Amino acid sequence: MDRKTIEDKVRNFLIEDLEVDEDSIFAEARLKDDVGIDSLDFVDIVVIVEKNFGFKIKPEEMSGVITLNDFYNYIENKVNA
Repeated sequence: MDRKTIEDKVRNFLIEDLEVDEDSIFAEARLKDDVGIDSLDFVDIVVIVEKNFGFKIKPEEMSGVITLNDFYNYIENKVNA
């Protein structure tokens, strides 16, 4: 799966499912501080990622994921592994 497709899918579920303001979605946005992702949202993200990308997020793998760009990289690495 190419990077653009991953970014589009993530953008869509952030806006549609988590009701994130579109203006706060940019590559260097920090998931917690800028996008507003909290622990309850993370539970939803785990389910949404599994549905859209076909793998389960392991919480320990997310420890270094700070920005949206980090999240895109994480998904890209898992999907294309």
